[in-house]
Amino acid sequence: MRSVAMLKNGLSQSFSIQPTWTVESVKQVRYHVIAVNDLFDPSETALLRACPEAPLAAGDRRLVVIDSNVATLHGDRIAAWFTANGVDATILVVHADETVKDWESVTRVVDKMNEFGIDRRREPVIAIGGGVLLDVVGFATSLYRRGTPYIRIPTTLVGLVDAGVGVKTGVNYERGKNRIGTYAPAIATFADRTFLRTLDDRHLANGLAEILKLALVKSAELFTLLQKFGPELIADHFQGTTPQTDQAARQVVTEAIHLMLEELQPNLWETTLERCVDYGHTFSPVLEITALPGLLHGEAVCIDMALTSVLGFRRGDVSGAELDQILSVMTQLRLPIWDEVLTRPGILDAALADTVRHRDGQQRLPLPLGIGRHRFVNDVTPAELAAGLDHLAAAAAQRIGDKFADAG
Repeated sequence: MRSVAMLKNGLSQSFSIQPTWTVESVKQVRYHVIAVNDLFDPSETALLRACPEAPLAAGDRRLVVIDSNVATLHGDRIAAWFTANGVDATILVVHADETVKDWESVTRVVDKMNEFGIDRRREPVIAIGGGVLLDVVGFATSLYRRGTPYIRIPTTLVGLVDAGVGVKTGVNYERGKNRIGTYAPAIATFADRTFLRTLDDRHLANGLAEILKLALVKSAELFTLLQKFGPELIADHFQGTTPQTDQAARQVVTEAIHLMLEELQPNLWETTLERCVDYGHTFSPVLEITALPGLLHGEAVCIDMALTSVLGFRRGDVSGAELDQILSVMTQLRLPIWDEVLTRPGILDAALADTVRHRDGQQRLPLPLGIGRHRFVNDVTPAELAAGLDHLAAAAAQRIGDKFADAG
């Protein structure tokens, strides 16, 4: 550094000016998303050796944090796998949904890490559950000793294609969705579709909303797949019980993960705030928090996408036929395009104002261009939102009943 050179040339020179140090450093990020079939089958060894940065062997110990619903359905099988492979697993069962995605849940995981006496580098925490559980554990590990490695095993469709593949962690604070959090990539995510066989239809649809998001802004081909196979995939729970559904399930999940990572990799730390993966996430954070527990995350995202698709139509960027296709696919996937929370006075204006604060003073609102492309705008007005809301209410009434016709 410059000041060091000055000291070498004589102390008197170093005191003649006020020194300034500029530090530049690059932190390399490397993590894996690993597709696997039936991870906890007794003969499956992916968890032992598929991730070179986190080898697991007989005699090792691990802290395993499991969502309470997952523990009920799969806990015995998961515990048996660790026992069969000689791994000393301490299992913490945590109730995890949006209503308890808070600091108290993080503290519980941190307390268990401390009690376990976790090794800072060699004993990654293993998180098994949906997106909320993965966010909570990721946040806790990022705080403990300023960063402890962890592994994600998502058990929901949202976890497989969204929460499990990025680097963001966080919990809700006050009335703010994910208001406090960190960027903390897991060492690896193991994407195992077999967990989806015990997921109910509503939560499968919830995950399909995040896949539909990617289709609408990045891939007309993926949209066509959802249009053709979406209801079958829900009925089949993405298990591929026929050759046709097996190919469709593999293609939809693989393409969704690929598109998500393609978008995230150049901008992991969100230095660029115009992110097309924020489509459906302009109004939905406030809608979701306000409606709790009435709306799941993907359901709020879908309502946001329905409204912004209408805005795109009214701006001439989406044709009438395309808008009809979009709304039809949403309803075919058992996703809502309307909720009474939209009728609460000022909620959309408040949601947009909060998004502007989140996006550094601009709307940076992604809107669809037809199906499979997008653009960003910064000029949506309250009047435009009100007109779009009336339009959506009428469209919803045509599809799901006239009780929403008077929403405006």
